[in-house]
Amino acid sequence: MSRRIDRSAVSSKVGARIRELQTERGMTLQELAEAGALSANYLASVEDGFATLTVETLDRIARALDVPPMRIIVFPEDDERDLIADLICKLPEHEHHKVRKDIEECMAQS
Repeated sequence: MSRRIDRSAVSSKVGARIRELQTERGMTLQELAEAGALSANYLASVEDGFATLTVETLDRIARALDVPPMRIIVFPEDDERDLIADLICKLPEHEHHKVRKDIEECMAQS
């Protein structure tokens, strides 16, 4: 796991997204690190945008947060579709079917 000297824009956004999801779940950095079998120092570097993140590590973090990996690399503030997907993910699970049905009906009408 390598550490950069400076942050890349996308690494910083991924790190901020991880921190946001962690906060939503009321998890500390240490709790997330333990759940993902990662060191807290490494995870802090990821969140700060300095550490290299592999697909395997992304999956471990996503599992620890109990979200699909896609939720970590989606930036709702950048795209309306990402915002809609993020809002749907925040709905109670029993509402997902209704939203999907409404979207399918809307698409059939267009």
